[in-house]
Amino acid sequence: MDKNKNYTTLKKFAVAQLVDLFGVADISKEKKDFQIQEGLLAKLDKAVCIGVRLSQSVLEEISNAPTRLYFHHYRTVNATLDQTALRISNFIQRKGFRALPIPASIILDWQNQKGHLSHKKLGVLAGLGWIGRNNLLVNKTLGSQFRLATILTDMPLKVDKPAKENCQNCRLCVKMCPAEAIKETPEDFEHIKCFEKLKEFQKQRLVDQYICGVCVSVCRGKKQ
Repeated sequence: MDKNKNYTTLKKFAVAQLVDLFGVADISKEKKDFQIQEGLLAKLDKAVCIGVRLSQSVLEEISNAPTRLYFHHYRTVNATLDQTALRISNFIQRKGFRALPIPASIILDWQNQKGHLSHKKLGVLAGLGWIGRNNLLVNKTLGSQFRLATILTDMPLKVDKPAKENCQNCRLCVKMCPAEAIKETPEDFEHIKCFEKLKEFQKQRLVDQYICGVCVSVCRGKKQ
């Protein structure tokens, strides 16, 4: 089975579904961290990572807190990703392989901001970007202005190489973070401070979910 041909075919299908980012990661050494039944993972050794960009205009409304418009947009993009992941999974299955779509945003542990797996970590392995100071995946073109979903599969696919870029001298997210949770390195990101601010926004009824968007709104990547 030609891994390169499969990759090209699958990417072409994904792009036709209006996916903005596409990459494939080897998950053979990552599965131990997944919150998924071991039996389901046994034969799945690749992760197809997809991203859909957010509306820059919606993000421009954000200053120091999330907006109702952003909250609706966030949910809409997540739903779009889930539907797209389902279509890609069905495409893979029609080719005779297994596919397990992982939702864009189901959080199992809000305080530590963890789900079934880390979309952003797999995104790094799939060459989509790097983990920025904002503790999010940063793409060289889109910044952090996108959402992610993942499809786990046993389809023979070539694997992308992790990106070598970084945030360099950009510290806009550090300056703008309303929780002061963003530090010089991703490792120093203060999850508790971030979560407490998310709870504050939710209590103020600014949004009905634990989201912010301030650091996303200023992380734009290179202009296209």
